[in-house]
Amino acid sequence: MQIALIGCGAIGSALLELVQNDAGLQIAAIVVPEGSQDAARAVAQRLAPGAQVVQTVPAAGIDLVVEAAGHAAITQHVLPALQRGLPCIVASVGALSAPGLPEQLEAAARAGRTQVQLIAGAIGGIDALAAARIGGLDSVRYTGRKPPQAWKGTPAEQGRDLDSLAVETLIFEGTAREAAAQFPKNANVAATVSLAGLGLDRTMVRLIADPAVRENLHQVEAAGAFGSFELTMRNQPLTANPKTSALTVFSAVRALRGHVAPLVI
Repeated sequence: MQIALIGCGAIGSALLELVQNDAGLQIAAIVVPEGSQDAARAVAQRLAPGAQVVQTVPAAGIDLVVEAAGHAAITQHVLPALQRGLPCIVASVGALSAPGLPEQLEAAARAGRTQVQLIAGAIGGIDALAAARIGGLDSVRYTGRKPPQAWKGTPAEQGRDLDSLAVETLIFEGTAREAAAQFPKNANVAATVSLAGLGLDRTMVRLIADPAVRENLHQVEAAGAFGSFELTMRNQPLTANPKTSALTVFSAVRALRGHVAPLVI
C-alpha cells in the first residue's frame, strides 16, 4: 500500500520510525509546506528513503492518505484527497470542532465514494462509547490533566505563571467545542470523545494544569441506558512534543496497519 503522509513534525517523524520496516506499507510521499521541505528530506533520508517530499498529495500512485500535520491540513489536503476517492486517516480530530467541518468531510468522502477514519488517539474506550450511543447516552464528561509546561503557548498562560504553579489549577470548563477551539493542540481527546458520544455541544470538558503529575491524564465518565463507565488513562507525553501523548502516534500506526492486516480488532 502506497501512503502519503501529511506532516513530518513530531507525530509524523515518530510514525515513520515505527512503520519503516512494515512490509505491507510504503511511504511514497511526505507532504509539507515549502519552508519545511529541507527538514522533511533529512527525515525521509533516514526513515523513508523511497519517499518523495512534495507540497501536495500526488495525483497518482497513492492508496491512502495519513494526516499528522495539524488542523489546517484537513481543509488544504484531506478534503481534496477524499473528493478524488482516496481514503484518509485523520489525527487532528480537534479540527472537527470547527462548525461545518465534519459535514464537509462526510460530503467529500461521499463524493469520492471513499471513507475518512478519525483515530482514537490518546484515549481508549471509544468503541464502548460509540456503542453506548446506540442505546442512548445521558451524560459524558472528559477531564484532561497535564503538567503545567504542557499548557504553554495556550490561553492557560493568560493571567497565570505556569512555571510557578504549586497546586492543581482549573484552566477551562465548558463544552468540547469550546475546548477544542481554545486549546486545539491539547484538546484532540475532548473532540474525539464528543464525536463518539453526545457531540461537541453536549460533552462537558474540564482541563487542569497540575504540577504534581508528569504524565498526561485523561478521564472519561459516561452514563446512559447501557449503564455507566469511568476510564482513566495515564499517558506518557511524546518526547518531541509534551502537548501530545505518545499513544497518539501508536493509534495512528495501528490505524495504518489495520488497512493491510489480515485480521483486525
